[in-house]
Amino acid sequence: MIYSRAAAGTGTGPDEVCVEYLDGIALSFMTAAAADRLSALAAAAIVVPATTRTVRQFNRIRLPGRPWRYAVTTNGGNILENGRPDRRWRTGLDAEVRASGATLSQVNAELGRCISDSFVRRFRVADHLFPYLVVDPAVLPSDFLPEWDAWCRPRGWSVSRQGRKIYTMPVAVCKSRAVAEVRRRLTDSGELAPGAQLLAAGDGALDAALLRSADAAIRPRHGELEELAWTHPNLTVTGASGIGASEEILDWFEKFR
Repeated sequence: MIYSRAAAGTGTGPDEVCVEYLDGIALSFMTAAAADRLSALAAAAIVVPATTRTVRQFNRIRLPGRPWRYAVTTNGGNILENGRPDRRWRTGLDAEVRASGATLSQVNAELGRCISDSFVRRFRVADHLFPYLVVDPAVLPSDFLPEWDAWCRPRGWSVSRQGRKIYTMPVAVCKSRAVAEVRRRLTDSGELAPGAQLLAAGDGALDAALLRSADAAIRPRHGELEELAWTHPNLTVTGASGIGASEEILDWFEKFR
């Protein structure tokens, strides 16, 4: 739904809305039309943002339709309820990650041995849950991803690349699981009717499980899933790519209202 300053140009134009600032610099944008449509959707349906961003990174975004009753961050590692992380959810997930394979410390140590400054620009750990790299794609060794993934898979972790970022993710950490928990809570509270449709959108491999779990899903004609030619019986693919896909996705959601 949002795009970078580089994609938007040098400043906010009449057809753009800035939704994220970092250190006073405009960082992320939506088209004005997409912002209006998201506001309308949030007023008519329960919208749950789900992102791989950390809690802090997510809280920088001022998406139309806020405040959100629920949001999912850190690829499902955190559920925010009224803006506050749910400690019980995170505690249970941390225990499951520890029991299912390699620990975060072990993964970080092995990853540190596998990388070099020749292609890695930053090495970060997201919310004490998983590491990610910011790389230079032009000099990324062709064998790095398959070899790193081969080490991770038997140890309960997986690897995903989205543009310049490479995520190393515990298999137990998944947006679909966190969204299913939010759906259960909303159904139990009576805010959501039993059997209500779940609709989802995403563009990366880390979104695939969420898209599969939805009653209907949509992805744009760009991103990691487009590169993988990923599809599913419940899936619609936009005709547009890039900025134009966000408006098409919101129009698709509107059809279900």
